[in-house]
Amino acid sequence: MKSRYTAVSLVALACILLGVTAVWSQTRTGDWTIRRSDVAGQVRFSLIESRLGRHSEFSSDWPLRDLQGLDTSKAGRHEVHFTVSRDAGKFDCEGFFDNGEGAGLFHFFPRAQYAEEMKSLGFDVDEEKQLAMAAQDVSLEFAKQMKGEHLEGLNTDKLIAFRIFGVTPEFIERLKALGYAHPEPDQLIAMQIHGVTPEYISKMRSQHGLPNLTIEELISLRIHGID
Repeated sequence: MKSRYTAVSLVALACILLGVTAVWSQTRTGDWTIRRSDVAGQVRFSLIESRLGRHSEFSSDWPLRDLQGLDTSKAGRHEVHFTVSRDAGKFDCEGFFDNGEGAGLFHFFPRAQYAEEMKSLGFDVDEEKQLAMAAQDVSLEFAKQMKGEHLEGLNTDKLIAFRIFGVTPEFIERLKALGYAHPEPDQLIAMQIHGVTPEYISKMRSQHGLPNLTIEELISLRIHGID
């Protein structure tokens, strides 16, 4: 029987991926916005697309260096043109920027070889998912690393969710070092959603004498606010 963490993580994943199922043309167009980020060297970058009654939005902190051609040092309102290049394709953005904030239009040009390269790794990428994979920077290297972790049930949607919620190869290796050798993708997503970090696990073991907690038990403890 699946535990409660599975339902929680799947609901979160479904909400995130809802907008990915829109019908896209070969070149996709939408709006972008930039706001200040609390993280040094980053900006809050959002990509918004509305089409045929569907609305998709991808918003997260991006390294400023990824927005190639954007000069944030220029004073006053001014027009901007910058690009973001990912393995899955390129975003070409134009609009305005003023005092740390900006907005405009983007055009997304998917890279044709990406779907075939991902397919060779065992991941199916259709036209509907490729923008999401570019927005979340699901690179070929990231896919190869996750493939090498031999996670049962790993698929394209889980790769996207890994990038959204911060599941990294380093995170998985730290869990293995703590004795969790075969985590499931849904477990990894739920752990990141609820803050079950390696530090939390170590603290529960050393300070509270709970050395043999399962991943499901750890997630349940965090869900119910036990720390």
